[in-house]
Amino acid sequence: MLMLVQSVATVLLASLAAQDLRDRRLSNRAVLAFAALYFVAAALARDGFAPLAGHVATGAAMLLLFGGMRHAGWIGGGDVKLAAAVFLWAGPSLALPVLTGVGAGGALCGVALLAARPRRAASVRAVAARGVPYGVALALGGTLAVWASFPHTVSLT
Repeated sequence: MLMLVQSVATVLLASLAAQDLRDRRLSNRAVLAFAALYFVAAALARDGFAPLAGHVATGAAMLLLFGGMRHAGWIGGGDVKLAAAVFLWAGPSLALPVLTGVGAGGALCGVALLAARPRRAASVRAVAARGVPYGVALALGGTLAVWASFPHTVSLT
C-alpha cells in the first residue's frame, strides 16, 4: 500500500512539473495533495512521532528559506509551497541531498531555457522575465525524497 502512495505522489510531481513548464503556475490543490500524501505514507510506515516531527520541522524550515527567496523575487509562490511539501517528504536526513538535486536541476532548467532561445541579448531578458520553471527541479528532488524516505518499500531482490 505504501508503494501505491509513493507512486501516486510521483505522478502528482510529474503533473506539477508539466504544469509549470506549460503555464509557469503550480496548482495549490495538487501541491496540497502531494503534501497530504506524506502523512498517509508516514501512517502506513508506522515510524512513530519523532521522525514525523523531524519531517514537519524540515518542511517548515524550507518554507521559510524558500519564502525568503520568493521575497527576493527569485522564485514564485507556488515554488515555495512545493518546496515545503518536497522537504516535508525529505525530512532532515535527506534535506541536503534533495536540496543539492533541486539546485542542480534548477541550474539545468535555466541553461536549457537559454540554449533553446535564439542567441541574442534579448533572450536572456526573456528568460529572466518569464522565469525558470523551478517546479521541474523541485519535482525531480521530490521524486528522490518520495522514494528515499521509505527505502524499505523498494526491494531489488
